[in-house]
Amino acid sequence: MSPDGATLAHGIGGAKDLPISPELAIAGGVAALVVSFTVLAVAWRSPRYDEATSGRVAPAWLTALVDSPAYRIALRVFGVVVMAYAAVAAVLGKDLLTNPIFGMFYVWWWVGLVPLSFVLGPVWKAISPVRTINQVFARLSGSDPDKGVFDYPERLGHWPAAVGLFAFVWMELVYPYSTELGPVRLWCAGYVAVMLLGGALFGSTFYARADPFEVYSSLVAKMSIWGRRDDRLVIRSPLANLDTVVARPGLVAVVAVLFGSTAFDSFRDSVRWVKFVQDSSLPTFLLNNVAMLTFCVVVGLVFALGCVLTGVGDDLDRAELPNRFAHSVVPIIVGYIVAHYLTYLVEVGQSTLILASDPLGNGSNLLGTADLSVNYWLSYHPTLLASTKVLAVVLGHVLGVVAAHDRAVRILPPRHQLTGQLPLLFAMVAFTVGGLYLLFAA
Repeated sequence: MSPDGATLAHGIGGAKDLPISPELAIAGGVAALVVSFTVLAVAWRSPRYDEATSGRVAPAWLTALVDSPAYRIALRVFGVVVMAYAAVAAVLGKDLLTNPIFGMFYVWWWVGLVPLSFVLGPVWKAISPVRTINQVFARLSGSDPDKGVFDYPERLGHWPAAVGLFAFVWMELVYPYSTELGPVRLWCAGYVAVMLLGGALFGSTFYARADPFEVYSSLVAKMSIWGRRDDRLVIRSPLANLDTVVARPGLVAVVAVLFGSTAFDSFRDSVRWVKFVQDSSLPTFLLNNVAMLTFCVVVGLVFALGCVLTGVGDDLDRAELPNRFAHSVVPIIVGYIVAHYLTYLVEVGQSTLILASDPLGNGSNLLGTADLSVNYWLSYHPTLLASTKVLAVVLGHVLGVVAAHDRAVRILPPRHQLTGQLPLLFAMVAFTVGGLYLLFAA
């Protein structure tokens, strides 16, 4: 639901908006994956991405700017100011959908992180107010903010981030009172409390591994052109940058929650699901809980199964493969988020900016944006919009196949480098068919 009270569908609005039929779009998407894999099998027989050598060093002036203390402090101040502004709206504002905190929470923070991280790199790491507060506390106490009381347990990996991401999407998509001020306040307060406690106990490593928004932003940032090598800023191709994702426990769970929850968001708007819920004697809340959990679990299981069925050598444990190939799902997630939330971000994002000028609901115009109006240009061009969304899904899957293939030719034995990829390719095809089907069904 938008901040101004209008209910928004995140899908493409049905097949009538498309210049082609759903069947043809799905067939074309599957064909694109199969053709891409065939071309890669013939022309891409050795790994092309190496973190130690890929990319070129950024211009000296740009590196000096990005690494300068003034630039980094400015970003941290920006993050704290935005958090404080949102806190004023959440604590002192009215419990109405015109309160900008809802758009700041569900649109700017959640969806807006994707384009920002895609273009600028790991944005949340740079502006995270919880990181900033932890650093200030550490400096005041004379301790090192990078080190906590304990070492972060390696076995935890990204599992806490996966739990945090699921908690957010549950709040947004399942909880029936998600557009009331009290629950949003409580969620944000809980997030800040857990992050500050984790930072105190485990240092900044906690944020890199366990902060759901930093892990989310950093994964999407791997699709940007910005990277680091030996602590120097480098410019890489997005696929070369994607190859630098570190395989840790819980990485598959993170991508499964991101992809599965977005798919569920499309599914819950479908006529079939709405009719099923209306005809069922079970509570809607229970059905939505089970459905979203099922989507996330199925995505994770399908992907993991496609990986463990891959042929491997004696020196590689099959159980390690899902996390080592999980980076290939990131382009799929980005493509599907673009397809699913593009209109939502552009239009409700504008509406939030307008409402943000009056955080207390007293008619003020603090930002000078209260008199602006939302531009609905995208919605007025449904064919272009729908085609863009289908293209985003297909392109994301194609890039995922390329990323998986390059990893496969590096770690799989020669006799399994092609046939060993087939189970994962079938999983990718299933994701393509399911993603496009849900976009049409919403």
